[in-house]
Amino acid sequence: MNSLAFEDMAEETRRAVDEADRFEELSPAVPADAVDLKPVPRIAIQAFCESDGVADTVETAARDRRMAKAHVKVHKGGVAAAIDFYGSAPTPNLIVIESLSDPGGLLEGLERLAEVCDAGTKVIVIGHVNDVSLYRDLIQRGVSDYLVAPIDLFQLIGAIGSLYVNPDADPLGRTIAFVGAKGGVGASTVAHNVAWSIARTYESDVVLADLDLAFGTAGLDFNQDPLQGVYEAISSPERLDEVMLDRLLSKCAEQLSLLAAPASLERPYDHSESTFDSLVELMRQGAPAVILDIPHGWSSWHRRLLASADEVVITAEPDLANLRNAKNMVDTLKQLRPNDVAPRLVLNRVGVPKRPEIKAGEFTDALGLDAVAVIPFDPLVFGTAANNGQMIGEQDERHPSAALFEQLSQVVTGRAEIQKPKGLDLAGLMSRLLKKG
Repeated sequence: MNSLAFEDMAEETRRAVDEADRFEELSPAVPADAVDLKPVPRIAIQAFCESDGVADTVETAARDRRMAKAHVKVHKGGVAAAIDFYGSAPTPNLIVIESLSDPGGLLEGLERLAEVCDAGTKVIVIGHVNDVSLYRDLIQRGVSDYLVAPIDLFQLIGAIGSLYVNPDADPLGRTIAFVGAKGGVGASTVAHNVAWSIARTYESDVVLADLDLAFGTAGLDFNQDPLQGVYEAISSPERLDEVMLDRLLSKCAEQLSLLAAPASLERPYDHSESTFDSLVELMRQGAPAVILDIPHGWSSWHRRLLASADEVVITAEPDLANLRNAKNMVDTLKQLRPNDVAPRLVLNRVGVPKRPEIKAGEFTDALGLDAVAVIPFDPLVFGTAANNGQMIGEQDERHPSAALFEQLSQVVTGRAEIQKPKGLDLAGLMSRLLKKG
């Protein structure tokens, strides 16, 4: 690579860093308990707000991925406006009322609202008085919940979700989507090793879905050759249930199940935006962790799955094309998921001999992200594991990459934070790996 290309790369990196800094200044912090929020079902919600702050919060919450199925409309005005509106219109599943009135005025208004409400309509009140006795009075009168302003969108989504999620139902599993910034960067290898690591480390059920129907490698990596899998699941969505899914899954380990891709070119695989919705929802009901191995690409269904996942992991190699693609993906996903943690970054095949590379620190600075894992180039161990149908931890549990996959599994399951490597001696690590070879 000539000096001019390196100068262009450096200038593009500097611009990317500046853009990332500006974006981070505008991005809200995501509280730790946001990951426990339950998705809101397909319901109609109408809010009557007396202050701009609460109205803005409701509108922001309506754009969150966990509210994607709900239909939300915001009106100006409080209880009085709601009474006038529903005097000639049916009430929705849920009414959110903000009130600036004193407790007496609020209770009087709600009694009048009850006269025009249809049976089954729930009410959440947002008030400006922090009073336990008021809360008890509201609950006794049938109000579903009382929130004290100011509120944030996570409080509101949590309150709505708690009204419509069966407390006796099993919790939904965590969806973790893996995708490559470029084709062939090893995103599937990372996904498969993390799935295996989660199942082994936490002794928890994991479902791995290989969504690259034409060229998926999960079956090869786990030495499985199932006759059915993802294609059969999405071909008959009306028949898909727990029994059918269980029949389509193949067992890779004690607590790791695989929904394999056909890896066949007998037919084209033209997916619609919602092709995988029912399948993902069903898998989440049956396993605490659902790993989505998503092929590189950018279609409506790629965008939908990445936007709706609980965690997104982008795997990239340290070159300019990967940096550009990863930057585009990170920026787009931050806009699609403004209330979620940023995508996780894995740098793979770092330290390829004689290959010009962008330094890991410069790469991550350009994206405004810390790398969850920096995986060194080791073709012998990774190639042997792939040929044997094994994961790295099975091939050599003391290999440095096995520990990296375990650390990544802790981060994406919400059990650990990213640990910045202190003075990573990549040259020394590569020297030890080459001696092993």
